[in-house]
Amino acid sequence: MLSRVIKSSSTSATAAAAATRHFSTSRAAWIESGKNIGQDSFHEKERAQENVYIKKQEEAQLKKLRQQLEDQKKTIEGLEQELKNHKEKK
Repeated sequence: MLSRVIKSSSTSATAAAAATRHFSTSRAAWIESGKNIGQDSFHEKERAQENVYIKKQEEAQLKKLRQQLEDQKKTIEGLEQELKNHKEKK
């Protein structure tokens, strides 16, 4: 009985291993034949342009956030000064 359990579990492990698909991210796997070479360079150029656009957008957003941070720091300094003046009056 125990031999049947061991035998069946080893068989299912082999079946699971055989059913596993391998995944490759290599560039050679993406290009099937020579007909995709021109399209691939176009996509690379398009992707590069998109990356430049995204980088510019992120830089603009960071600049805006830095300005907001400076404004908030000035507001905090003003409130701290008012608090200090209020404490001195008492």
